[in-house]
Amino acid sequence: MRSSEKPGVRGAKPGPRRLTRLQVVPSVHDRSKGFLRAGQALFPCALGRGGIITAKREGDGGTPRATLPLRRLFYRGDRLQRPRSLLPIRRIALRDAWCDDAADRRYNRLIDRPPGVAEERLTREDPLYDIIVELGWNDAPVIRGRGSAIFWHLARPGFTPTAGCVAVDRHVFAKVLPRLARRCAIRIADAGR
Repeated sequence: MRSSEKPGVRGAKPGPRRLTRLQVVPSVHDRSKGFLRAGQALFPCALGRGGIITAKREGDGGTPRATLPLRRLFYRGDRLQRPRSLLPIRRIALRDAWCDDAADRRYNRLIDRPPGVAEERLTREDPLYDIIVELGWNDAPVIRGRGSAIFWHLARPGFTPTAGCVAVDRHVFAKVLPRLARRCAIRIADAGR
């Protein structure tokens, strides 16, 4: 056995390197669409209706230009199996919501709300939030009115605009989530940066 080989793994090929950084860039044709780069792969994505913006505010429809850590992975256990990922994983509960009320002390945080109460519900009728990756926007510290519920989630057909998130097809999550490092970030940049 060569000195560089470990016992029990002779001839084993190393697996693909874990991804520590993803990148999002806008389309040159439509500012509400873009591309997600994961290693050497490039996938289409939907962005906020306002495109990528620097001065993010609540309700402006912009996707923030920033490098954002991937905080947690949420999934709908009643619709799909637990995804494979090193990210912290949480099954979405019926009462889960995200506080988007800038006047609330829990602004931009996961909260417990009875169904029907107006908040950003994580249990939706459509499949957009069947898989959600919480992006670390405006959370350390939280500044009221600077934007909330910035997620990486599933896209609508035709990649129609989001409210400020990044959205991809379901197959992208199946390919990318197992390859993410525990500490991974997504860089959302203008085309020229």
